[in-house]
Amino acid sequence: MYAIVEIAGHQFKVEKDQKVFVNRLQTEEGKKVSFDNVLLLSDGDKVTVGAPAIGGAQVSAKVLKHLKGDKVIVFKKKRRKGYRVKNGHRQSLTEIQIEGIVASGAKPAKAEKTAPKNETKKAEPKAKAAAPKAEAKSTVKKEATQDLSKMTVAELKEMAKAKGITGISGMKKADLIAALS
Repeated sequence: MYAIVEIAGHQFKVEKDQKVFVNRLQTEEGKKVSFDNVLLLSDGDKVTVGAPAIGGAQVSAKVLKHLKGDKVIVFKKKRRKGYRVKNGHRQSLTEIQIEGIVASGAKPAKAEKTAPKNETKKAEPKAKAAAPKAEAKSTVKKEATQDLSKMTVAELKEMAKAKGITGISGMKKADLIAALS
């Protein structure tokens, strides 16, 4: 049995007892973590694909240690101009060991209220230009009750813009979630 799960913004194919290096997690060494964003499950011939995630599926893991990755050298040069820049980088990583994969029946980490999905909008005459703006504001309020990590970056930026948060154009998904929380 294997699963494709999203961990710290990246997708990983994981199996039981597998060790995986992921971007740094904010969990202490020796603690257990669970990941609810399971995108695909395969159990022999039975394959379940989520849209986007499988409800009730969960991957549990144990944090083994925090470490730094290999050094990466970034060297930039423009010939005949005397321009040379050399930089190094070491990524902060966390080593985790997958302890189990649950296909269904797992309790979500946070109690979520699901808002009804927006129905497809019919074409309206150009005279009613104010109506779509009012509908957009109501969808932002509905989305505020959903889990922020399952939203797209565009939706998060729209929510931040509605709340009046500045500097959102350069923010990544994790920064937007932190600003909205």
